Amino acid sequence: MKVFTIRNLCKTYHTGEVDVHALRDVSLDVDSGEFIVLLGPSGSGKSTLLNIIGGLDVPSSGQVLFGDQDLSAASESALTAYRRRHVGFVFQFYNLIPSLTVRENVALVTDIVSDPMPVDEAVDRVGLTPRRDHFPAQLSGGEQQRVAIARAIVKRPAVLLCDEPTGALDYETGKLVLDVIERINVELATTAIVITHNAAIAGMADRVVRLGDGRILGIENNAHKLRPAELSW
Repeated sequence: MKVFTIRNLCKTYHTGEVDVHALRDVSLDVDSGEFIVLLGPSGSGKSTLLNIIGGLDVPSSGQVLFGDQDLSAASESALTAYRRRHVGFVFQFYNLIPSLTVRENVALVTDIVSDPMPVDEAVDRVGLTPRRDHFPAQLSGGEQQRVAIARAIVKRPAVLLCDEPTGALDYETGKLVLDVIERINVELATTAIVITHNAAIAGMADRVVRLGDGRILGIENNAHKLRPAELSW
């Protein structure tokens, strides 16, 4: 079953007299439960594509369907409802509230959805039960990122969108975070789309979408997916 149907997507930003073409005629289908890596250098259009898929931005032209919902024609209130109900976001920086514990940071978003996962289950799924009463300042960078993942998945989202989730982490810690994302994808059948400029991470994807200059340069299927522990960079 298709989660996203993307057709002829374009996004142009107007800066003074200069037009910046962030996306140029992008078409892509994403199936339910897929793990997709968007790979490309800075400025290739990865974040713009992810933001449009996530309902944080709208295209200049083209169409994005989530199931049968047309996100490209949706009102702001409809996009807000879509983000709340269906999308979990994980960014490079964790955006945790310093004065709240792990458990409290995760619990924050449970009020905006109708059927959240129990908070302690979300914390346990990212391996932080022993640290659930700690504050962000008492956690490592990798632990803080895992809190951010728990906060994203406690909504039971259909889609987990990750923008450079290991970008601020060292090698070993990054692999631990990727392992958590992989387990969420497999165990909860959550569609995962991960942005990275690190080509090694592509080995754990079902499909790798390579972008450059706002275009899809190629799509590759991984016949043999690697576990995060098998990755090296």
